[in-house]
Amino acid sequence: MTAWRCIAIVLLAAAPGAVPAQGEWPSKPIRMIIPFTSGSASDVTGRIVALRLAEIYHQQIVADNRPGAGGLIGSELTRQAAPDGYTVAMVGQPHLSNALLRVDKPYDPLKDYAAIAPVANTPNIIVLGKGVDVKTIPELIALAKAKPGALNYGSAGIGSSSHLAGAMFASKAGIDVVHVPFRQGGDSRTALVTGTIQYYIYPLPAIATAVKSGLIRALAVTSTRRAPALPDVPTSAEAGFPQYVSVSWFGLIGPRGMPRQIIARLNADTMRVLKEPATVQKFEQQGAEPAYGSPEDFAKLQRDEYAELGALIVKIGMKAQ
Repeated sequence: MTAWRCIAIVLLAAAPGAVPAQGEWPSKPIRMIIPFTSGSASDVTGRIVALRLAEIYHQQIVADNRPGAGGLIGSELTRQAAPDGYTVAMVGQPHLSNALLRVDKPYDPLKDYAAIAPVANTPNIIVLGKGVDVKTIPELIALAKAKPGALNYGSAGIGSSSHLAGAMFASKAGIDVVHVPFRQGGDSRTALVTGTIQYYIYPLPAIATAVKSGLIRALAVTSTRRAPALPDVPTSAEAGFPQYVSVSWFGLIGPRGMPRQIIARLNADTMRVLKEPATVQKFEQQGAEPAYGSPEDFAKLQRDEYAELGALIVKIGMKAQ
């Protein structure tokens, strides 16, 4: 387990008569690969679900943070895992975009994996770096146009959802800005606080706590309605730029070939967890909403998103690496 560099979410003693029979799934800990750092949106939502699934299964759900390459490393580790139901991953849009942004595609996100369950939808949020004294999105755009190539925006890596959100914003705004990828979430927050980067478009759960504490200033959420977690932060439309709407999604996948009965059970139990009031409340506090659906629904979402992202990447001129 130490080789995983992982953190055990929880290990609960099974109630009398609740210990799985020999050979029954799950009879040992389950590994949940999270392709980004602790505190990322996939990490926050993944751990909330993992805690309850661990209680239901009376087994550890081991959160294995594997950041790097905009999520590619975690996706690749998932692809290589045994399809026995003991390795799953909490992924988002980068799982798809990484395959679109690499000349040598590392994997096929639709064929090499088993779709298990959608988990969460989250708005993105534009936050500002130190010294960026703007109150509206048009003011930020005007600042960027006054200083072409001088403003930096951050992301969690090439192909990450924050990279896509930032590139789409730059395209819609018609501005020339510099993309600065970060491997660690803490590094990007430090860069904002010190003014090294001027803005960052995060999935809300990754930065909600820092915004609530006043450490980082939010400009707008990029959804069509305000986020209950930050009710005082305006939408992009209210902040003067209605043409920019950007949201993120997260869900569970496994390696191709997972037994259908395990996929069905994981999906059913995940849906059960997502419908519990305590989970809804925890998600809302972090700026996320539960996403419901079958494995087939989640597979379709990924197929549709893959086609849309491919068209978007071409439209905004993002280059394959």
